[in-house]
Amino acid sequence: MTYSDAFWTSCRPSSDNALEDEWESRQLLTQRKGRASRPLLSFLLLCFIFLFCFVLGFIAGEHYDTRRLIGEDGTPNHAKTCKSPALRREWRSLSQEEKIEYIQAVKCLKTVPSLLQLNQTLYDDFPWVHKNFGEDSHDAAPFLAWHRYFIHVYEQKLQEHCGYQGHLTYWDWTLDWENITLSPVWDDKTGFGGTGNASTGTPIFKAYCVTEGPFAGLEVPYFEDIYKPHCLLRGFDGNLKDFRERIHPGALMDLLLSPDYSSLNLGLEHGPHVAIPQSVNGDFSLHTAPFDPVFFLHHTQLDRMWWRWQHAMPEKRTEEYAGKASTDSNKKATLADMLYMGGLAPDIRVSDIMNT
Repeated sequence: MTYSDAFWTSCRPSSDNALEDEWESRQLLTQRKGRASRPLLSFLLLCFIFLFCFVLGFIAGEHYDTRRLIGEDGTPNHAKTCKSPALRREWRSLSQEEKIEYIQAVKCLKTVPSLLQLNQTLYDDFPWVHKNFGEDSHDAAPFLAWHRYFIHVYEQKLQEHCGYQGHLTYWDWTLDWENITLSPVWDDKTGFGGTGNASTGTPIFKAYCVTEGPFAGLEVPYFEDIYKPHCLLRGFDGNLKDFRERIHPGALMDLLLSPDYSSLNLGLEHGPHVAIPQSVNGDFSLHTAPFDPVFFLHHTQLDRMWWRWQHAMPEKRTEEYAGKASTDSNKKATLADMLYMGGLAPDIRVSDIMNT
């Protein structure tokens, strides 16, 4: 997976292979000795040494590569080069056809039965897992790491169950910081629809039913962990000045200059992460926020910010991870900590998601 200004992929080239350097040095040494050795006996001896070194080097190389890819605790070190990185693009860079294909795939999840054996759809599984397993990642080290895996699982399900051929897309809200409600992501035809319709009744969580766009009439089964079916709710906050400074390009640049992971992690969470839901209100403002499909564009952008920070100093930051292990824990976080997906996907270690 990789990101850039209009595109994002992610997979960093692996470090130099020390074994290859050693092999090239041995080749040069052998060639020099071969030129200096005229007698047949010397030549045969050198051939024997060459063959011995080759076999020994191959065995050592197998051990080296295994140790390089698998750590002492049995977890992958992700030192392999990514041959086909996923390309993640900003929403407005997609063609109209690509936008429609993505929206259709998202809506398709609502037709797929729950993978959690619950009385709901695969679409609904994601808010359920976010509420019951992702909540513990907030205000703690796993915030960025857990959501990186979460959106990756979402991307996989779009592809596996709905035939989606593309990848996740992100919303770069720094382009819309002056008034996010004018962003093309809210377009009724080539976006996710806009704010709720105030004529639909009493506001709930400062929001109303969305009645325009592809997700008009979407049934949402939960408020947090309370089963209460309702329409998708949004209510754009008229006083955007309270939150827009958190997504100002300058504010984001300051975050990208964070000296360590903990500063970046909490800075993104308490800054742009909360600014968008508190401006949109409704379902987006709850722990079941993934009911609003824009959630995934929002978190893909947050992951892009982390990716950019990592790649500014990849040797130091690719594996940098610190803070407390979970919301209510006093334990220090480690790369061996688990990221739980509640049955939606296999549980993995933090180390498995750092360089993806």
